[in-house]
Amino acid sequence: MGALGPSPRLPPPLLLLMLGVQCFAREVLVPKGPLYRVAGTAISISCNVSSYEGPAQQDFEWFLYRPEAPEAALGIVSTRDARFSYAVFGARVAAGDVQVQRLQGDAVVLRIAHLQAQDAGVYECYTPSTDARYLGSYSGKVELRVLPDTLQVSATPPGPRGRQAPTSPPRLTVHEGQELALGCVARTSTQQHTHLAVSFGRAVPEVPVGRATLQEVVGLRPDLAVEAGAPYAERLAAGELRLGKEGAERYRMVVGGAQAEDAGTYHCTAAEWIQDPDGSWAQIAEKRAVLAHVDVQTLSSQLAVAVGPGERRIGPGEPLELLCNVSGALPPPGRHAAYSVGWEMAPAGAPGPGRLVAQLDTDGVGSLGPGYEGRHIAMEKVASRTYRLRLEAARPGDAGTYRCLAKAYVRGSGARLREAASARSRPLPVHVREEGVVLEAVAWLAGGTVYRGETASLLCNISVRGGPPGLRLAASWWVERPEEGTLSSGPAQLVGGVGQDGVAELGVRPGGGPVSVELVGPRSHRLRLHGLGPEDEGVYHCAPSAWVQHADYSWYQAGSARSGPVTVYPYTHGE
Repeated sequence: MGALGPSPRLPPPLLLLMLGVQCFAREVLVPKGPLYRVAGTAISISCNVSSYEGPAQQDFEWFLYRPEAPEAALGIVSTRDARFSYAVFGARVAAGDVQVQRLQGDAVVLRIAHLQAQDAGVYECYTPSTDARYLGSYSGKVELRVLPDTLQVSATPPGPRGRQAPTSPPRLTVHEGQELALGCVARTSTQQHTHLAVSFGRAVPEVPVGRATLQEVVGLRPDLAVEAGAPYAERLAAGELRLGKEGAERYRMVVGGAQAEDAGTYHCTAAEWIQDPDGSWAQIAEKRAVLAHVDVQTLSSQLAVAVGPGERRIGPGEPLELLCNVSGALPPPGRHAAYSVGWEMAPAGAPGPGRLVAQLDTDGVGSLGPGYEGRHIAMEKVASRTYRLRLEAARPGDAGTYRCLAKAYVRGSGARLREAASARSRPLPVHVREEGVVLEAVAWLAGGTVYRGETASLLCNISVRGGPPGLRLAASWWVERPEEGTLSSGPAQLVGGVGQDGVAELGVRPGGGPVSVELVGPRSHRLRLHGLGPEDEGVYHCAPSAWVQHADYSWYQAGSARSGPVTVYPYTHGE
């Protein structure tokens, strides 16, 4: 065991300089005091020496002067003597609870892993001399005051959100998209001026909790700044993650729009910080409490869709009703979740889910898919989770396989919707009987030969077999003109026609002159090209169609045909 003896009287530095003696003023530095630390925690006290003579590796000895015996030096630990420690420190040094660690040749740190109340006092770092003369300081002292551990942290009840199981710690189940709210109480009665830092962390399920496994979600720093862990930074910036202080001791974290990866065991960690005399901040205590085991019930695991009433067989013009029921342990639509439901149809034998017939969006607004505009089709919600598709008058083209598609959304910041899950029903076959309409068309050029400047008259006679009463006919005229420099014809162009309602429709005449389309008999149509020109040359055909009007006043095409080709060649006189 070593002890610090009385220091010899040294000549004044100024006198040494006047005598021409080179001056080495050894200096030993330790932190400014007093230092405040909490019993049971660790402390590190640094010590370094400068302006010394001798080897680069200096030795260090640590002593403690307790308040009850301020003159008695108790040897703690030394870098040069393994038997240096007094009995009060011997066992702790041997166990590694107290140790001196060399940082470099002239710097060490004294580490105490678990402070005890009797560790309070003045610590002296002494450096045995290696100088030719005694000059400067050979030791530094710093006072350490050991505070009782008064830091407390505990969970507060999670409140009304979520479903809590009666366990300890509680098991809390929230729906995807809902808010997850957790709180804790952190307090200290330390007499010194300290700051509390409180953070909420998450560990993945069934993994032991430690600094390596606990992922910080959000925390309140000693300077009152709110910061999030790296995976949560975007959600904090977007306002989906919040941390607030309620009163003097309560802290509350709210995670908006819970996601599947938010499941885990949540903890609240409180750390007590104090500002040392040198202006730096030191953590003097830390406690952690388990808040809850949180399960996130994902929408994808719950969303299910069923349809009815089963395979349907109906006739043309009859109403078609299909029901879709959305089931599962789902949060109600509103602040945190929203749903859309639609029907898709694929013709028999066609791959894939098909095209959209109708849907209700997340706001309950209905819309029809492409090709269904103008038809009497209703998509409505008839119960809390039941939706009905109704076609007032089915057509043969409505036959196919129907599926109900439900989508679930969760709301993020600013009411932004994010699709979280979707589910399709089983296929539902729908059969619609055909009308059995058979059309035939015969077209010809009246007179057989026409000359430039004359009027060409093309006639089309239509025959019909089958079909319901009230069948209406329409006919259109088309021309295919030879492409310049080739022997092939270009795509057919509409010249004109008469619809099932008797209204004429004019297209584009190649020659640009006047066109007449008219019904000249119950099933006879005529096309006239006035002032025939060379640009009117081409191959013409007649295309009749049969139409049926249902009780909802909608029309659908029940049959079609195409006549044979009719060649129009405007001759010049003299040919």
